Amino acid sequence: MEHYGIISLIPAACVLIIALISKRTFEALVGGTLIGFIIWKKSEFFGGFADTALKVMGDGTIGWIILVCGLFGSLIALLIRSGGAIAFGNFLVTFIKNRKSALLTTWILGLVIFIDDYLNALTVSSSMKKVTDKFKISREMLAYVVDSTAAPVCVLVPFSTWAVYSGALLESSGAAEKGQGLSVYISSIPFMFYAWVAVILVPIVALGIIPPIFTMKKAEQQVANRSNSNGKTGQITGEVKTELLTPDNEIAPEAKENPKLYNFLIPIILLIAATIYFEIDIFKGVLVAIGVSIVMFAAQKIMTFGDIFDTLIEGFKTMILPLAIVVASFMLIEVNNGLGLTSYVIETVKPLMSGAFLPAVAFISLSIITFSTGSFWGVYAVAFPIIIPLAQAMNTNLPLAIGAVISAGALGSHACFYGDATVLSAAGSGCSNMNHALTQIPYAIIAAIVAFFLFIIAGLML
Repeated sequence: MEHYGIISLIPAACVLIIALISKRTFEALVGGTLIGFIIWKKSEFFGGFADTALKVMGDGTIGWIILVCGLFGSLIALLIRSGGAIAFGNFLVTFIKNRKSALLTTWILGLVIFIDDYLNALTVSSSMKKVTDKFKISREMLAYVVDSTAAPVCVLVPFSTWAVYSGALLESSGAAEKGQGLSVYISSIPFMFYAWVAVILVPIVALGIIPPIFTMKKAEQQVANRSNSNGKTGQITGEVKTELLTPDNEIAPEAKENPKLYNFLIPIILLIAATIYFEIDIFKGVLVAIGVSIVMFAAQKIMTFGDIFDTLIEGFKTMILPLAIVVASFMLIEVNNGLGLTSYVIETVKPLMSGAFLPAVAFISLSIITFSTGSFWGVYAVAFPIIIPLAQAMNTNLPLAIGAVISAGALGSHACFYGDATVLSAAGSGCSNMNHALTQIPYAIIAAIVAFFLFIIAGLML
C-alpha cells in the first residue's frame, strides 16, 4: 500500500491542533488542508488546492449534500415562520414536565427517525429546541442527544442508508454472496458495540446518573446562570451566537395568535414518508415537504408567495457555514487519500491484528482514522477488503469483525468535530460546531472505552 509514512499524519494533526487553539472549525480545516497540499504537491501546492476545490465542488455527492442541507434550512425556516415549530413545541410542553423527560423525548424521537443521519440530526434538533429551551437545557446538551441518535442509531437499523451502503460493500468484499449483503450486515448488528453503548449512554446522562462533565458541565451552568426576566438563556460563546428562544418576529404575524400544529406535523410526516417512498432519497423527500408547505401556507394566507420564497432563501443561507465545513472536510479527505493516511495506519497496526484481538485493534485503529479524517463511508470501502480476509485467515468471528469496522465509522461520525452529522447536529440545535464537539467528546470517549473492552472480551470468547 502506497503512503507517505508518518508524515501522512501531519495534516489531520494540524487540523486538530488549530481547531483546539482557535476554537474555529472551518479555518482549521483550510489550514490543515493547505499544509497537506504543501507536503503532497510541494511547489505545485496552490494549483493542487485550487484543482481539488473545483473537483470537490463538482462532485455529485457534494452537490447532493449542498442541496439537501440547504433545503433543510429552508424547510426549517418555513416551519418556524409559519408558527408550526412553535405549535409543536407548545404541544410537547403540555406532556413534558421536566428536564429529564425533555431529554428522553428527544432521545426517543431520534430512535424513531432512523432512516438517515441527516434527516435525524436536522429534524429532531429543530423539533425539540423550544422544549429544551423551556427547561433551560443547553443547546450543547441538545446537540449531544441528537448526534448520539444519528449515526449510532442508523447503523443499528437495517433499513437505513448506512445499512444499504455497507451491505453493498460486504458483497463486493467477498463477505456475502450476491444479494445477501444485508443479511450478513444484520448478523453483525449485535456486535456493533460502540453504537449500542453510545445510544444507551444518552438516557443514562439524561436521567442524571452520569451528570454533565467537563465542558458540558460548563455549558449547562452558563445556561442556568444567564436566565433573565424574559425567560431567555445564553450559551457558551462560539462560532454561532443565537438566542435559545425563537424571537417572536421570526413568526409571521398571521400565525402569532393561533399557530397550528398541523403546519408542522404534515410537512414532517410527508418528509419522512416521501424519503421512504423514494427508496430512502432524502433529497426528494425534502423537495416534497417544501412543495406541500408552500401550498399549505399560501392557501392559509399565513405568508404571501414573496414572503415564502424570501424565507426559503434566508433558511438556505443559515446552512452556509455548516456546508462550508463539509466541503472543506471533503478537501481534507482528498489530501489524506493522496498521502495514504488510511493505508499507513492499517499497515502500521496490521502486525497487531492477530486472532482474538483483531476486532479490538481494528476498532481502535479505524476509529483514529475516521475521527482524524472525517471520512466514514470512505474508510469502510478501504477497510472491508483488508479486515475481512484477515478475519477469515485468523478464524476470527466474521460478524464480530464487521461490527468492529462499522463501529469505527459510527464513532467517527459521532465524535469528529468536522464530520457531517456533528456539523448538522450543531447547526440544527443552534450552537457552535466546536462547542458541540468539545462538550460531546467526553461521552464519546466513555462509549469508545467500553466498546473497546467489549471487543476484547467478545474476541476471546467467540
